[in-house]
Amino acid sequence: MTISKTVNIKNKRATFEYHILDKFVAGMKLLGTEIKSIRQSKVNINDSFCSFFSDELYIRNMHIAEYSFGSFYNHEAKRDRKLLLTKKELRRLKAKMEQKGHTIVPLRLFINDRGLAKIEIALAQGKKDYDKRESIKEKDTKRELDRALKNF
Repeated sequence: MTISKTVNIKNKRATFEYHILDKFVAGMKLLGTEIKSIRQSKVNINDSFCSFFSDELYIRNMHIAEYSFGSFYNHEAKRDRKLLLTKKELRRLKAKMEQKGHTIVPLRLFINDRGLAKIEIALAQGKKDYDKRESIKEKDTKRELDRALKNF
């Protein structure tokens, strides 16, 4: 079993599904076995989202696999986890969330220099189908341009 020094788990689906309006970096309230699984990169944030419960922000549906060497102290894989932000940031996010069409999605999960797990969240607005087609078209033209430049 090897533990990677750099953990950088991205939610590639978020930039395809949403227009990113604002980004925040938040800490998470985790259990001991959860941080050990995160350090092994056994996390899935593709289907997760954030929601408010009594002025506190929680990330829901984030899957952190059970720690392989954990005993009966092991955590539940898909429990709600509290996000740690300042009161000012929480008030700002809650005010924006009340507007129609806005949501908070996780973009990436990483371990900072001090060894703490952080999650980058974004205030986002859903894309329409024609916006998604435009994103695919831009990505294809960029890929073709990169290939053409590589051949020269």
